[in-house]
Amino acid sequence: MKWVTRQYVHVDRTACPWLIKKFVDPKAEFIFVPVEKIEETVKKEKAIPYDAPGVELGHHGDKCSFDAIVEKYNIRDPAVLKLAEIVRAADTDKMELAPEAAGLEAVMTGLGIVSKDDHETIAKASPVYDAFYTNCKLKLIREKHRAEIEKMDRKQRREFLIEKLME
Repeated sequence: MKWVTRQYVHVDRTACPWLIKKFVDPKAEFIFVPVEKIEETVKKEKAIPYDAPGVELGHHGDKCSFDAIVEKYNIRDPAVLKLAEIVRAADTDKMELAPEAAGLEAVMTGLGIVSKDDHETIAKASPVYDAFYTNCKLKLIREKHRAEIEKMDRKQRREFLIEKLME
């Protein structure tokens, strides 16, 4: 399936392709066009629009396009929901909502500048989102197993966390 959004990707438009490929459409193809070409591209390519004005998978209230995709496709993975908070904070310039938001915004700004085009930016961004997703999973594991983890030394903790991540 084809997906279309505005060119010059940043936080939400780098996070959404990661989310789509991991949880919605592994074979997704992405098209980046000027905002005024979105509607034309949707018709011509039969593409699903996201993060563009007036589209279903766009910003609504305080939520960003990443949130809209999570809701539309009923993604309930707790780590994705945690990641959504970070993406929303970074994309809507509400850095105080998630401590990681400023770092995510800085990395995506840098990637956008050093990449030759939007396709390269999302390719470079994917491992960053993999890392944030893993970190979100780790936070949830630590919360759930806090008492157990406190009794472990560093090596035991690391092995325990890796084992839990693989479950």
